[in-house]
Amino acid sequence: MKVIPSEGRAVRDPELRDLLPAEGRDVPRTDYWLRRLRDGDVVEAPEAADGK
Repeated sequence: MKVIPSEGRAVRDPELRDLLPAEGRDVPRTDYWLRRLRDGDVVEAPEAADGK
C-alpha cells in the first residue's frame, strides 16, 4: 500500500529508519502502518488512474 504523511506530521519508517517523504512511499501492510493509518498519522494514497 502507498501512504503519505498527514499534513503537519512527521512519520518515521521503521525499516528504512528515515522519515516518510511528503510524496509518500509504498510500505508493507504491517501492524505498524495500519496503526499509523488508524491514528491519523498517515493516509493511504489514492490509486493512480492507470492502476500503478
